[in-house]
Amino acid sequence: MNDDRPPWPSHLWIVRHGQSAGNVARDAAHDAALDRIALEGRDVDVPLSDLGVEQAKALGRWFASGAMGPLPDVILSSPYRRAVQTAKLFRGAGGAAMHEPVCSDERLREKEFGILDGLTTGGVAKLEPQQAAFRQTLGKFYHRPPGGESWCDVIFRLRALMDTVSLHYPGQRVMIFAHQVVVLCLRYIIENMDEAQILNIDSEGDVANCSVTEYRFDPQAGRQGNLVLQRYNVVVPDDVQVVPVTDAPDLPAVARG
Repeated sequence: MNDDRPPWPSHLWIVRHGQSAGNVARDAAHDAALDRIALEGRDVDVPLSDLGVEQAKALGRWFASGAMGPLPDVILSSPYRRAVQTAKLFRGAGGAAMHEPVCSDERLREKEFGILDGLTTGGVAKLEPQQAAFRQTLGKFYHRPPGGESWCDVIFRLRALMDTVSLHYPGQRVMIFAHQVVVLCLRYIIENMDEAQILNIDSEGDVANCSVTEYRFDPQAGRQGNLVLQRYNVVVPDDVQVVPVTDAPDLPAVARG
């Protein structure tokens, strides 16, 4: 083993999936003041919308242009359909070599909402008032709905994911395709934040669909070097992007990202 290898990837990109059919359905439910989002089946099977497909392709073309430097040589994805679709469309548009596999890792999955899954904010207040009150008291970072996860639960599994990344991909260029809460929780881990810091970032705005958060390894950061944030929530520039930029708010009680 080469002991001179850095302890982290040389580049780490974290991408939120393109706009999904679930994002569209949720927006429609809120506009109509409905209690439930009109989606059937499992959240894991929700595909990209037509716009989300175009967003993923545009991101791939942007990377293929060389604007973001060398292409990723490792692709990791949430197993959820919308994330895997985004990764494969990105690769197909030239964002990575076609021989690079898209490796699904269940630790990158969406935050699980348990009994609140599929409810709008108004629906939670009306149908699950006790959970709405718990969340108001505890805050989104610590509140765990029955059958679901808190942000802390997501962070717990992502710490294990980052150990795997450090062990298997030192010095490589790694791209992760996942979900809004995963993007934020990875920032929390990598930048050693506390609850107030990450919730402040969350309050400043939503993570856009197909946006890029980038880290690069800096050997001068810390005792052994570290990943250092280069850009956060950056979307394809207007001169490359031919489709609208979208995001989905992290709603006060429940959201699918």
